[in-house]
Amino acid sequence: MNASVDLASRARRIAVFSDTHDGYPPELPGWLAAADELWHLGDVCEPAVLAEFEALGKPLLVVSGNNDDFPAWPFTRSLERGGRRFHLEHIAPHIAPAGAEFVLSGHTHVPADVTTPDGVRWLNPGCIRFPRAGVRSFAWLTVTAAGAVGWEIVAL
Repeated sequence: MNASVDLASRARRIAVFSDTHDGYPPELPGWLAAADELWHLGDVCEPAVLAEFEALGKPLLVVSGNNDDFPAWPFTRSLERGGRRFHLEHIAPHIAPAGAEFVLSGHTHVPADVTTPDGVRWLNPGCIRFPRAGVRSFAWLTVTAAGAVGWEIVAL
């Protein structure tokens, strides 16, 4: 089997994290090195805090949080992976945007995985700093080429 076919058929592993608020445990970049992509759901605060994550050489997608003032980061992102539609926004919207199957947000500093009656799955990785749930956390989002989605919260 050639490498490009193998890469296309395996699950994408996406590290999802939020609310770094200018800091993170020194081990975090090493843990996230196994990711295919990194999604930061806002409240980075100082953009320089992302340097070690950028150095991993993986795509790093960031949305702006309520404590961010960096114009290059959008407030929302709509993405598709494995044929599934994801909406990223720091503060979860009251209603899922049209077409979104998954809404990923931070802000609350509490991990969550809730599916609403309309079938939208609302995911929150928790936070890297200042946890309200007693534990700092990030999440692994896996998406297969066939569209199967996995979500695993990792306590730090």
